[in-house]
Amino acid sequence: MTSSKVPALRARIERFPIAGSFTISRGAKTEAVTVVAEVSRNGLVGRGECVPYPRYGETPEATLAAIEAMQATLAGGITRQALQAAMPPGAARNALDCALIDLEAKAAGLRAWNLLDRPIPGERTTAYTISLGTPEAMAAATAKAAHRPLLKIKLGGDGDPERIAAVRNAAPESELIVDANEAWTEANLEQNLAACDAVGVTLVEQPLPAGKDDALARIRRPLVVCADESVHDRHSLAPLRERYDAVNIKLDKTGGLTEALAMADAAQALGFEIMIGCMVATSLSMAPAMLVTPQARFVDLDGPLLLARDRDHALRYDDSLVYPPDASLWG
Repeated sequence: MTSSKVPALRARIERFPIAGSFTISRGAKTEAVTVVAEVSRNGLVGRGECVPYPRYGETPEATLAAIEAMQATLAGGITRQALQAAMPPGAARNALDCALIDLEAKAAGLRAWNLLDRPIPGERTTAYTISLGTPEAMAAATAKAAHRPLLKIKLGGDGDPERIAAVRNAAPESELIVDANEAWTEANLEQNLAACDAVGVTLVEQPLPAGKDDALARIRRPLVVCADESVHDRHSLAPLRERYDAVNIKLDKTGGLTEALAMADAAQALGFEIMIGCMVATSLSMAPAMLVTPQARFVDLDGPLLLARDRDHALRYDDSLVYPPDASLWG
């Protein structure tokens, strides 16, 4: 008979429909596919959710298999700290890391931020994403969201000056940040940055492809340029200092909250501004990321707002304000 003191692991793939569709430069999707890990011990269950990222060769099936392959290691009593070396950064480790933090917090009778000795997260304004489309379609979508204080605009390369001008006309009062998802080139980089600067965009995220972004060090950057695909964990920070002013921390890239918090500390020490970002996912993915928000200049945790339905005990969203999770959800 298995002792209740030995952690048990369950994992599964879950699907949540997106309200409409979500389009970036690499394509469109109509559902969020997540992988959930549950680690149980002594009647307590810790949960974590991740989103496998095709950009990095991850699939839901392979991520599920990677999590399930850790069953014996977890049963052997591996700590969350040792997990960092036992698995590579990525979605699978994220789900397990967050599940173990959730379980530790429940076992200790503490909230996760107290367990980890981090500041208590408060409510924060999250960006709300406008999908890539024609200038007319993006303007129409923006007009419906123009009451929101912070909008994240997906751009895609050719025609981006017209897109961002149309968006600004539709939302004259909102703060705008832009995500090009690696779609710009050296040939149009300065033109597109100038178009964003002309309408008061605050930040541009990942304009050039990762590994082909040296041009950012050779030009005058008129606004904050943020690394996303070019940065993964704290070890990838130092080489980016000449090219980027900010970094987007996502738990699915760092491989969990443990590394995300360490990365946030390291990024601040190097002088980077911080964005805490997300994939399109449920509140269970956003909840651990809330612990990074006290260090973040930009919060982009709108994944659940893009879904047709969220899970039970979801995060509270009051328009664009997102609140810390209740213990019934996570942590």
